[in-house]
Amino acid sequence: MIDAKRPQLKPKDFASDQDVRWCPGCGDYAILKGVQKALAEIGQPPDQTVFVSGIGCAARFPYYVSTYGFHTIHGRAPAFATGIKLANPDLDVWVITGDGDGLSIGGNHMLHVLRRNVDLQILLFNNEIYGLTKGQYSPTSKQGTRTPSTPQGSVELPVLPAAFALGAAARFVARTIDTTQAHQVQVFKRAHEHKGASFVEIFQNCVVFNDATHAAFTEKTIAADNQILVEHGKPLLFGKDKDKGLVLACGALEFEVVTLGVDGVTEDDILVHDETNRSLAMMLAYMRPPALPVALGVLYCNPRPSYELDVHRQAEEAGAKAVKEADVAALLAGGRTWQVT
Repeated sequence: MIDAKRPQLKPKDFASDQDVRWCPGCGDYAILKGVQKALAEIGQPPDQTVFVSGIGCAARFPYYVSTYGFHTIHGRAPAFATGIKLANPDLDVWVITGDGDGLSIGGNHMLHVLRRNVDLQILLFNNEIYGLTKGQYSPTSKQGTRTPSTPQGSVELPVLPAAFALGAAARFVARTIDTTQAHQVQVFKRAHEHKGASFVEIFQNCVVFNDATHAAFTEKTIAADNQILVEHGKPLLFGKDKDKGLVLACGALEFEVVTLGVDGVTEDDILVHDETNRSLAMMLAYMRPPALPVALGVLYCNPRPSYELDVHRQAEEAGAKAVKEADVAALLAGGRTWQVT
């Protein structure tokens, strides 16, 4: 629990004494600052906060935040984090992973931690490449990406992390960008407010092995026309002058971009974002420029009781019904048994 009498925390309270070592210009620096600022505003004490990571560039995170932390094994951070949360549900547990760690060798673990709805904040850094091991293609690499492991270009269709999370029954799915720190902080705080598995995809740039992979919607000169910041209850408008909007195409279950004032289109015609609508969230997750803008913000939020609370409740109910002096012999012979002759 947060103690109201404790002094107001500052981002520096969550900065460790370790030298931060990523490649110069890496987007991870900005994400680290965004997380530290969000933690200070959330106000959860460092000694009640845990960061868990797997393997990859992003996995260095636990060394750089002054909290408890575990640098675990490739792809298994969700499993370790689940154990931590089950052992002590009062802890504030964050999972740091990348597109390779979380969606390749760790795809199975990511699927189940989302399906189970364990109360964790899962931050997935998506730079569409394996950076730590020097630039092999990853599950999110674009088709045609040339790397040492795909010298002729990748022939695979990439995984869309937000769509994957929605398909795995995640109850909170959001997106942000490494260079938009104010938006990052807002999204991280929303993820923390949600009690259950919160999945945040962060579009992050790897300047060494996959520079500008997100430039089609992050480049400043075109960002306004290729990004849409979604907010619950507000119309899906975008563009430099907020004069473009999304509507459902006539006779088709797909989006169409319209311009306010053209052909009599008004703001009343624009779709309103409903973050509790999974189908709408899935459609938003699949949008890509140039045809449609990339959706950022909280795509989906529809809470239900979290996994660890249900597990503890079940254990308490079973304990209340237990017989004080159980008959071990009867227990062993009970149920489905057989004799070996």
